Amino acid sequence: QVQLVESGGGLVQPGGSLRLSCAASGFTFSNYAMSWYRQAPGKERDLVATITTTGASTHYADSVKGRFTISRRNAANTVYLQMNSLEPEDTAVYYCKATVYAGFSRSEYWGQGTQVTVSS
Repeated sequence: QVQLVESGGGLVQPGGSLRLSCAASGFTFSNYAMSWYRQAPGKERDLVATITTTGASTHYADSVKGRFTISRRNAANTVYLQMNSLEPEDTAVYYCKATVYAGFSRSEYWGQGTQVTVSS
């Protein structure tokens, strides 16, 4: 079955770093654009970063530009989010998403999420 499994979340102090991983299985990973979303308590789920199928292009939310880096290793069916200079406002559940487009259709898969807490 299709699976997206996030890992690497945890508690970190402001200014610290964390690397999230999302391991994919059950679909052709290299055909899918990958994204990271996050949802803070009481907030909507927002896009954090996206990366194209080959990793040639990336996009970041303004709030994380210059601090976060998304990358992927297609041979490992894995997408990463390197998070530096973390701030308390980065506290959220982080979700991995896979997306593929075909004609007028779009298929999406979501991971279960991993908690990131930034606190002193």
